[in-house]
Amino acid sequence: MNQHRRRFVAGFLAVPVTLYTVYVLSPCAQALVIALTDWRGVNAVPRFVGADNFRRLLGDEVFLRAAGHNLLLLALVPPLTIGLALLFAWLLTGDGAAGRTGGGAVRGAGFYRVVFFFPQVLAVVLVAVLFRQILRPDRSGMLNGPLTALGFEPVGPLAETRLALWAVLFVLVWQAVGFYVVLFSAAIVSIPRELFEAAAIDGARGGRLFLRITLPLLRDTVQAGWVYLGVAALDVFAVVWVMTAEQGGPDHSTTVMAAEVYRNAFHYSRFGYACAMGVVLFALTTGFAVLVLRLTRRERIEFR
Repeated sequence: MNQHRRRFVAGFLAVPVTLYTVYVLSPCAQALVIALTDWRGVNAVPRFVGADNFRRLLGDEVFLRAAGHNLLLLALVPPLTIGLALLFAWLLTGDGAAGRTGGGAVRGAGFYRVVFFFPQVLAVVLVAVLFRQILRPDRSGMLNGPLTALGFEPVGPLAETRLALWAVLFVLVWQAVGFYVVLFSAAIVSIPRELFEAAAIDGARGGRLFLRITLPLLRDTVQAGWVYLGVAALDVFAVVWVMTAEQGGPDHSTTVMAAEVYRNAFHYSRFGYACAMGVVLFALTTGFAVLVLRLTRRERIEFR
């Protein structure tokens, strides 16, 4: 019986594993091989250069600056997004002790969830175009138009090297927070009501109830969100490329690693060098995901 079961499982997994190997693992291996060459996309026989491309990255000021921007986003996007999402989800679902039966703690909570989730319906490129128009530094921008009409001087965060990256950070958080509001709201509602009632009998209320009961039981959901948001912060591309001046400007103030990979590959035809950047980016995202999962690992809590 066990042999038939193993055969069934092996046959069931054969197709997806083959597709994953061909379309995911194989391109990753090819990128690593190309990163060890000087291939420029036009020479039929690329020359093997070993680790020269990786050594060159250590002296590339633009790439190091891009990596610093990614690390800054990695440090800020997950905590800001998850913190805001937890706050809004808690406000919408209540503390669970006031006799809720799955509904929200405020009137129209379902409508608010739809509003929060709306940015997820929009394509990332569309979000970038929208905020590029809102934050335009001239008087025709959607922000500066009303400001100048009221007599204020126009502002242009995307044109300021000290502010442009913070504008990108704001857009990334705004675009992502709604999804996690819905996710955390569903997770809170799934917590057994009896736990909240028992905690309320013991005197837990408000923020204390959230910190002692709700948040610990959301740990697995928060962990998954932290990993996804961290990977998104390291792999961000479309928002920077479409929203900012010079696709990462002004003066490389918003450039990120993914943008430099694209620029070196398709603008400068340095495919070997671009693949070396891609390998570094892949190593960072994988290492981050493994680190977070190991640091936050614990025994799973099951409700019965």
